[in-house]
Amino acid sequence: MKYVLVTGGVVSGLGKGVTASSIGVLLKACGLRVTSIKIDPYINTDAGTMSPFEHGEVFVLDDGGEVDLDLGNYERFLDITLTKDNNITTGKIYQQVINRERRGDYLGKTVQVVPHITDAIQEWIERVARIPVDGKEGPADVCVIELGGTIGDIESMPFIEALGQFSYRVGPGNFCLIHVSLVPVLNVVGEQKTKPTQHSVRELRGQGLTPNILACRSTTALDENVKAKLSQFCHVPQENIVTLYDVPNIWHIPLLLKDQKAHEGILKALNLSSTKEPSLREWTARATRCDLLHEPVRIAMVGKYTGLSDSYLSVLKALLHASVELGKKLIVDWVPACDLEDSSAKENPNAYKAAWKLLKGADGVLVPGGFGDRGVQGKILAAKYARENKVPYLGICLGMQTAVIEYARSVLGLRDANSTEFDANTKNPCVIFMPEGSKTHMGGTMRLGSRRTHFQSKECKSAKLYGNKSFIDERHRHRYEVNPDMIATFENAGLSFIGKDETGRRMEIVELPNHPYYIGAQFHPEFKSRPGKPSALFLGLIAAACRQLDTLIGNAPIKPPNGVASKKVRQNGKTKKPAKILSGGVYGYSNVLFKRFRFNRGL
Repeated sequence: MKYVLVTGGVVSGLGKGVTASSIGVLLKACGLRVTSIKIDPYINTDAGTMSPFEHGEVFVLDDGGEVDLDLGNYERFLDITLTKDNNITTGKIYQQVINRERRGDYLGKTVQVVPHITDAIQEWIERVARIPVDGKEGPADVCVIELGGTIGDIESMPFIEALGQFSYRVGPGNFCLIHVSLVPVLNVVGEQKTKPTQHSVRELRGQGLTPNILACRSTTALDENVKAKLSQFCHVPQENIVTLYDVPNIWHIPLLLKDQKAHEGILKALNLSSTKEPSLREWTARATRCDLLHEPVRIAMVGKYTGLSDSYLSVLKALLHASVELGKKLIVDWVPACDLEDSSAKENPNAYKAAWKLLKGADGVLVPGGFGDRGVQGKILAAKYARENKVPYLGICLGMQTAVIEYARSVLGLRDANSTEFDANTKNPCVIFMPEGSKTHMGGTMRLGSRRTHFQSKECKSAKLYGNKSFIDERHRHRYEVNPDMIATFENAGLSFIGKDETGRRMEIVELPNHPYYIGAQFHPEFKSRPGKPSALFLGLIAAACRQLDTLIGNAPIKPPNGVASKKVRQNGKTKKPAKILSGGVYGYSNVLFKRFRFNRGL
């Protein structure tokens, strides 16, 4: 097994996850099988109990693991299926060591960070690296490991020590260290400054790790004299210093690494020889196509964590996969759910007017998942607006539940209808706590991971979008569900629950048949969306927002966006035709709220 470690210096949020994912893409293009591990130094056992404002979204895996959002990047870039053990945390390691100590496995020895914690880290890495994640038998050829945080963080010390021991044990021909660091440009002098990276590498070497490759984040490509200076002071060959500068969309990152021959440095450090030059023609075509999209589709995202886009990272990516598949430029209008509520009209009338203006100007409405009662009334109002005005609507998890509550209140006349999560004493509990849930322990007690949904009819929009399958497997994360005792009442009033679990008691998909597109899903379809393979329900939302749903469901060919196939591009002062556009989606980011590409989270 060969190992590639990606570390970060100077500041956090430089894009280690994107870099690690792109390295995996490059190695995969060289004919190697790749797996990934993310190390998070926080003491939490997993990401499940952390607020999205603290750490971004919680990404859910097939096995129910609640993990860091970077594992979502790995799955999307490499088209693999990871396990919860592919995310290592301080809490997991210490829990394992303490359990061993309680059993007496250490035979009376004093349990210490070295060697017991560091040994446990190394054992975990070796064990998980051998788990196949690409659907093939046997272990992968290369394991890409990302160490979260920044070199010098006190909580990372045990992992740095363990990885230093690990690199010595596996040998230099089996271990390659890539250090991602910042080379800022000061506006005052306009010069690329190397001192922060020099100090970062010195700190790294002082802790027993020497980088083989430097990946420098900067606004522009590094000057040759800057590379020469970094090489001299950081003891890294100049040809092994690559620049990761700002780019229009995420698909350019593997191309940057390839153009600078990063794969040659990695293969040399790992004593590997590639039998073929990595071909990234599909990636080039995706990047080009994403840059050329200009016909907009506007989606209103009504949520409670709209202040941090990372809170809905997978939802954004799923929207992008679908929009580019249909040749549209995605524009996301962030609508704080609280600002739609009547109380906001009195407290903050400007925010109230702005929120409703965005909602009414959208081509489609998406209400994502969430927990807690803040903003729920605003989500209910958004669902009502979309239902009454025939605006395409997709509700995910809580977004489905709020659509059901709104229908009960507005159509069934049950004014006090609610979820027991928000009103434990409601006389009309539309959404109830799951019987097997826990009210005392928060972590890992929800309905998590991949579960099966059976379609009750093949004539509904959802079944057609999923290719007329009889069942599907999607990932879940919830502890409340639609009350099965009220299903007959809802269906008699026109609301169709067309997706259920194998028992028929759990509602998975709800549709409004006489609406252009009004669908709620209890699961999270965004977690399995891939570039070129967009989630069916997101594809349906974008198609409905563009008035292409009938064409999509009827399997008729969808025309490429106007001008994309023939439009010429100016590159380096020359006029060129764009690269051939491959079928399938691409992966970019075009939210107008972000004027520049945000590299740090792979947007």
